[in-house]
Amino acid sequence: MDTTTWNKEIEFRKKWWNERRGKYNIGLILSGIIVFFIYALVVEFIIPSSADIEITIFTIIFQGIGYLFMIGIANVFYNLGAIIEKMIEPKNAERFRKLTYNIGFWFSCGLPFLIPLILLITYF
Repeated sequence: MDTTTWNKEIEFRKKWWNERRGKYNIGLILSGIIVFFIYALVVEFIIPSSADIEITIFTIIFQGIGYLFMIGIANVFYNLGAIIEKMIEPKNAERFRKLTYNIGFWFSCGLPFLIPLILLITYF
C-alpha cells in the first residue's frame, strides 16, 4: 500500500469515528437523564426513609457534574475504537467499525443503569 492510500485510509477512519461521536454523546446524555429519573423513583418509592438518602438541588448538581466528567472519560475510551482498528487492521474494516461502535455504544449507555439497579437490589 502506498503512502497516499495509507493516509487516505487513516483520514477515512478518523472521519468515520468522528461522525458518530455526536450520536454517542447524545446517547450518553439521554441515558444519564433516564437513569436519574429511575434513581429518583428508586429513592422515593423503594429505599426506606431510614436509609437517609435524599435528593436535593445540591445532590442533583453534584451528580450532574460527576456525570459530565464520566462522559468525558467515556469519550476518551471512545477513541479506543479507532486505535484498536489501526492495531488490528481487520480485513473487513466496515464490519469491524460497526460492531465495535455498537458494542461500545450500548455498553456505555447501559453502564449508568447499574447505579439504580444496585440500589434496588441492596434495599429490596
